[in-house]
Amino acid sequence: MSLRRSNGFTLIELMVTMAVLAVLVAVGFPNFLSVIRSNRVVAANNEALGLLSLARSEAIRNNKGGGVCGSATGTSCDGDWNSGILAFADPDGSGTLETGETVLRYSQGHPRLVVDGPDNVAISFDGRGRRQAPADQTLTLRPDECSGQPMQRTVTINSSGQARSAQGACQ
Repeated sequence: MSLRRSNGFTLIELMVTMAVLAVLVAVGFPNFLSVIRSNRVVAANNEALGLLSLARSEAIRNNKGGGVCGSATGTSCDGDWNSGILAFADPDGSGTLETGETVLRYSQGHPRLVVDGPDNVAISFDGRGRRQAPADQTLTLRPDECSGQPMQRTVTINSSGQARSAQGACQ
């Protein structure tokens, strides 16, 4: 008989390794889902801020107007903020996207994200970059499941056209 030791793992070693791995996954997976949801909201928040800045800078550049609206198609404003957000140039200064006006950028929504914006109204800017609506307008972004955790972002656009974002608990 040879005294050579075999190179491999015993069944008991493999079972212990699998048990430790199962415990680590069971503990870490819920936290990982929370991180994914939070990152999804932050990415959508940054995209919305970018679209608002793009529309405002376009309004100032063409000295007419620009805006952001909810859009399911990416070609027209329909107030469906969950499906996507569209930035547009508004050369006639009407505050709405009309036929022949330029779509600057479209960002498609995410099915696991809830976005609430002004009902059937665009967030529009005049030629000096000021918001056209009389009262502050807000966009609220949150994951579809957040169980009261501080994952909600609220973007507020003030009368001067500046946007600020605040984090809060989901409702």
